[in-house]
Amino acid sequence: ARRILRDREGDVEKGVPISPDVGRITFDDAAVDLLNDYSINRKKTYDDTRRRIRKHLSPFFGNRRMITITTTELRAYVTKRLADGTPVRQKRSRAKDEASASDAPKRPVSAGEINRELTVLKRMFSLAIQAGKLVHKPHFPMLRENNVRAGFFEREQYLAVQKHLPTSMRPVVTFAYVTGWRINSEVLPLQWRQVDLKLGEVRLDPGTTKNLEGRVFYLTSELKELLEAQRKA
Repeated sequence: ARRILRDREGDVEKGVPISPDVGRITFDDAAVDLLNDYSINRKKTYDDTRRRIRKHLSPFFGNRRMITITTTELRAYVTKRLADGTPVRQKRSRAKDEASASDAPKRPVSAGEINRELTVLKRMFSLAIQAGKLVHKPHFPMLRENNVRAGFFEREQYLAVQKHLPTSMRPVVTFAYVTGWRINSEVLPLQWRQVDLKLGEVRLDPGTTKNLEGRVFYLTSELKELLEAQRKA
């Protein structure tokens, strides 16, 4: 109680509004606020976030005040998720229908999957603090992810694959290989207004990339020759 009082006194000095309702917000209220925020900002992850809340976060934290969700509770959630695992989808059969859900085969939950769920909850805390419904959030014990990308093609392998591609696809794959840009969302939609052969650059417009920021790539001699040939064609 003394710690909470000190926190509130500090917030008053910082100009943070403190109302009698501070600390009363529940997990369910915070989830509604989060989904409203995602809907307003047209987040592409809206459906995925709603699924994570419904399937995983709500059964564990539902009907609780956010202020009672501590780091200890978050560790307990992570421990439970790791122990529960994820059911493996299999073809339905009469025998399997008769078997209990606890007997269904399961696979371990990845660290990345749990971290995405914790990130959703962390965002719920941030929005509640912005709205003056909470004064602080707990430490979130994120798991270490082993998501280092592997399997990159060496140039010799890339050239070997090129030989087996249709002629019309080779410029696309070359452009993607050299720039590292995504074929479907960044390479194929390119227009000539985004290419400046005199300056030797090609641009992606803001809002078209994954992070919504614009991007400029300075052409190599290989790409410049490729684009000049494409323009003639």
